[in-house]
Amino acid sequence: MTVKTILTEPNKILRQVSLPVEKVGNEERQLMDDMLETMYDAKGIGLAAIQIGVPKRIIVMDIGNREKEKEPMYFVNPIIKNKNSEHSTYEEGCLSVPNQFAEVNRPSTCEIEFLDYNGNKKILNASGLLATCIQHEMDHLEGILFIDYLSKLKKMMIVKKLSKQKNKIDRIIV
Repeated sequence: MTVKTILTEPNKILRQVSLPVEKVGNEERQLMDDMLETMYDAKGIGLAAIQIGVPKRIIVMDIGNREKEKEPMYFVNPIIKNKNSEHSTYEEGCLSVPNQFAEVNRPSTCEIEFLDYNGNKKILNASGLLATCIQHEMDHLEGILFIDYLSKLKKMMIVKKLSKQKNKIDRIIV
């Protein structure tokens, strides 16, 4: 497994719509393994393939307790079948929008159809943090970031801040 570089906003690749996966084979499983390693290394709970520059409809997640055994989840070509009309609000962050957090209101439950790590079709009824996380990651597949749910002013301030951070010259002290 290899830790990949996570793209950060602003980056036009993050705004691409990801393409469906034809079949889950060794290449896709290797990608999912690398994504999971990258996500764990970055201390995240979810990662979409586009965040490492691969425009495929693949997501990995692990919302379990890090102190215990890892509980990875793999979603290939996920589709939300049903969303609850009731909403819940979580303070969200994103590995592609580092050190920025904001409250986002999303449906509190949803039903997702997807292929698993081995290409088997599955249906998952998600609620709470799991529902929020899967919706957040599925947004990435459509080129949407959580900051797109914020006011124009707040979004602009965050993007400007991230742009400045990207443009800083790396310094080393010898």
